[in-house]
Amino acid sequence: MVKEEIKNSVEKSIRSLYGKKIEVEIEEPVDLVFGDYATNVAMVLKKNPQEIAKNIKSPILEKVEVKNGFINFFLSREYLQKQVKDILKEGKNYGKFHPALFGKKCRVNIEFISANPTGLLHLGHGRGAFFGDALANILEKSGYKVTREYYINDSKNSVQIKELGKTALGRGTTYLTNYLRKAIKRIENKIKKSKNEGEAGYLLAQSIQKDIKNFIENKMKIKFDKWISEENDLYQKRKIIKIRNWLANKNLVYKKERAVWLKTSKYGDVKDWVVIRETGEPTYLLSDIVYHKDKFERKFDRIINIWGADHQGHVGKIKAVAKMLGYKGDLDILISQVVRLKKGKISKRKGQVITLDWLINEVGLDAVRFFYLMKSLDTQMEFDVDLAKERSAKSPVYYVQYAHARICSILRKIPNSKSQNPNLKLLVHPSEFNLVKQLIRLPEIIEDTAKDYQIQRLPQYSIELATAFHQFYRDCRVLTGSRSLSQARLALVLATKIILKNTLELMGISAPEKM
Repeated sequence: MVKEEIKNSVEKSIRSLYGKKIEVEIEEPVDLVFGDYATNVAMVLKKNPQEIAKNIKSPILEKVEVKNGFINFFLSREYLQKQVKDILKEGKNYGKFHPALFGKKCRVNIEFISANPTGLLHLGHGRGAFFGDALANILEKSGYKVTREYYINDSKNSVQIKELGKTALGRGTTYLTNYLRKAIKRIENKIKKSKNEGEAGYLLAQSIQKDIKNFIENKMKIKFDKWISEENDLYQKRKIIKIRNWLANKNLVYKKERAVWLKTSKYGDVKDWVVIRETGEPTYLLSDIVYHKDKFERKFDRIINIWGADHQGHVGKIKAVAKMLGYKGDLDILISQVVRLKKGKISKRKGQVITLDWLINEVGLDAVRFFYLMKSLDTQMEFDVDLAKERSAKSPVYYVQYAHARICSILRKIPNSKSQNPNLKLLVHPSEFNLVKQLIRLPEIIEDTAKDYQIQRLPQYSIELATAFHQFYRDCRVLTGSRSLSQARLALVLATKIILKNTLELMGISAPEKM
């Protein structure tokens, strides 16, 4: 990759000049007049930047300049022209690399959505859902073996399931949505035969969960590899009892005020937490300990949990549990912040929950995915429905997809658009070079995102790539009087199609051929 090649060249220069080994940071300048890449390493080392710059040798660079203490790098024409050929050769695999770059950790578990089976998925669930799916795509592209996992909170002993049971039996105070009424009506005979509120709630939760699963797979287009049921996979297999005994034998719990407390403060949390209530019922934490123990025993190198904002206080507990259980891999817990509709709020008390089903029907799945991914997961966001519904360049997803459709339109005009050996040296226009520079950013986008999970890079990159293509289309006539130049530009158009489609697929968004 480009950054890595430049980084290695700079580090080699520094070693030869000063005998120092240093980690060099390469960045992209805000203004392209300062080059394609830059580094401030001379200022960090307090050395002469001209001296370092003169000693840098790399076949991919046309020139190296110094400006305001920064060392600026300009990619060579020959290198950029060659990249078009490499993209055409690698096709769908362009940008794929091996996670040995991160220390050979290859097996990843991503748990996301995991909504309570008490109603349909709403606006807030969408954020973690599409983020998790896109992150899984990125990690798979990076060479990881990824397991997408969904945890169902459906224990008959849980407060939420018992409350659902009360509602099902007509004893609850929960607001009854039209959906919930229909769900109860659908299995009312089974509910009437249930022995208690816990069982009634569990039966209703199972029915609701079937709807949720069908919606996720068929409407949201997300496929999970594993669905874990708290009731069936933890309670029924007596794993809850086993962990209680294990914690007691390891002296990791103690009794206080007739409850059982877990010694989480000993493992880095702010305080200890109750795992068995005064009534003898387990808390949610005990189930989570069992669930994470199960994950740890499946020997994942990295475990990623994507939770809603209401789970922020749970992070410290699970981090402590991981230490307690001796997990040696990486445990990353990501918190999804609040989502609101622009000029509107969600009010559960009034039953005005904005469902994901409504949102997808209103603006389309592609727009929903794109808009959710545009903002960093840890920031609050407003979903602009009116903008998402736009069928013009005002809408970012339309703007990006239109670039792909325009490419397909160009290619349809030429029966044999693929040339075996186009003369890529004919690509010399600034807009052509600018487009190639955008194309070759994809591997770096994938690598950086696999490391820090900043998924918003993808939609932003797709917009910048579409902009570069639209500019190229305006400045450079593809079908010219010169057959050789036309073939070279068609090769560039084909390369752009590959990268744009790869980028859209990483986000789970379609690449339409007509619009």
